[in-house]
Amino acid sequence: MQHNVLILDFGSQYTQLIARRVRELNIFCEIFPYNHFPSDLSPYKAVILGGSPFSVRAEDAPHPDLSQIRGKLPMLAVCYGAQYLAHFSGGEVAASNTREYGRANLSYIKENEVFFNGVSENSQVWMSHSDSIKALPTNAVKLASTHDVEYAAYKIEGETTYAIQYHPEVFHSTDGSKMLENFLVNIAEVPQNFTPGAFVEEMVAELKEKLGDDKVVLGLSGGVDSTVAAVLLHQAIGKNLYCIFVNNGLLRKNEFQNVLDQYKGMGLNVKGVDAGDRFLGELAGISDPETKRKTIGRVFIEVFDDESHLIEDVKWLAQGTIYPDVIESVSVKGPSATIKSHHNVGGLPDYMKLKIVEPLRMLFKDEVRRVGATLGIDPELLGRHPFPGPGLSIRILGDITPEKVQILQDVDAVFIDGLKSWGLYDKVWQAGAILLPVNSVGVMGDERTYEKVVALRAVESTDGMTADWVHLPYDFLMKVSNDIINKVKGVNRVVYDISSKPPATIEWE
Repeated sequence: MQHNVLILDFGSQYTQLIARRVRELNIFCEIFPYNHFPSDLSPYKAVILGGSPFSVRAEDAPHPDLSQIRGKLPMLAVCYGAQYLAHFSGGEVAASNTREYGRANLSYIKENEVFFNGVSENSQVWMSHSDSIKALPTNAVKLASTHDVEYAAYKIEGETTYAIQYHPEVFHSTDGSKMLENFLVNIAEVPQNFTPGAFVEEMVAELKEKLGDDKVVLGLSGGVDSTVAAVLLHQAIGKNLYCIFVNNGLLRKNEFQNVLDQYKGMGLNVKGVDAGDRFLGELAGISDPETKRKTIGRVFIEVFDDESHLIEDVKWLAQGTIYPDVIESVSVKGPSATIKSHHNVGGLPDYMKLKIVEPLRMLFKDEVRRVGATLGIDPELLGRHPFPGPGLSIRILGDITPEKVQILQDVDAVFIDGLKSWGLYDKVWQAGAILLPVNSVGVMGDERTYEKVVALRAVESTDGMTADWVHLPYDFLMKVSNDIINKVKGVNRVVYDISSKPPATIEWE
């Protein structure tokens, strides 16, 4: 992954969007916490400082060490980054009279400035800050203004440092992607060579060198990530890849057998392991969401440890970890702090003798799908909705019982089958049902009922970092609600979740 762009995270909810926009330019980038980034910066061609919920004037404000970056690499400072440079480099940052949040339009752009090539005056940008730059830092030149913000953009003469007080990465900044392209391609001269084909070629070569003749065991789930990881590894090491599909008892209805059937003919060596009773036994009586995740992660690894001992001389455990998992598992002060742990991210326990390999850990979900298409994987499989590693356990609020799993599997099957039959499945990024820990009063026939409530969830997204709820047709919701109540014993009420991420998350736990 040469020609990297380094993005420093100061806790902004938009940091991941910066990475998405950079990747869309076919430029590889990585996100690191502002206080823990690589000491060797030689692979990087440019640096972007992200935003933050903190004020640069606060005592606990993030304070990065830029001594190895500023003046040595092209740098773009966004929002907090722009204010940080001003505040600590001879300028002045003060509280705004009113919070500057939302749409604004550029009212002035400096002529013949490369950063604004192809950007017209009055271009819409998105503001999100309560402070504002009142005086530019030393050697800075104003590049752009809005009606309310005089120093919306500036650059520092004598170094390739640019700064903007708005967010070019969000959809509402009309020419935001063009500005990022101007900075990265025209100013920093970063090559645009991060393509699916290039990734496959480089990753297969890297896996061959890294793994050699070693044997690798991989956990297949039937989902996009593990499948693409398997095919990549298969191209690199062939028969030395041993795939295992574990039934944790929390899969979708009939999914264990369906997934095993799905992999027939793909040339992969797959073994099915039915460990549902083991997982459900370990989860008995546990209600805390984080404890559920950690328990499933522990048992998952234990099962793999058991199975790996049956394969002679296996040395590696492969996982389908992708970049959002990695980002959400790295704690940074602010909204992008750890939301939940991921059972497939991080180190393995000391007792397990397998090393870990994660060929997709630097890709977003849509990039994984494009890589899969390059590898020739069936489009129907690549189009499958994401499904959480902990399975239905985090869609059953409260403790887990076999009876609750059965109810939710039946509800989920009605919902997902309905989406497919109505031609809605491919228009939704992820969908599922949630079993709530409450009962409600109902009437069936002439009898009073007191049964379970389920929530349906369907979101549209690119990679899961942000998501909006899908406006499913009322007729569909009416039909699927009736089908669930009539076909699934134990449910008498259905609700639809209309929360977006943020502030909610896609999963309820």
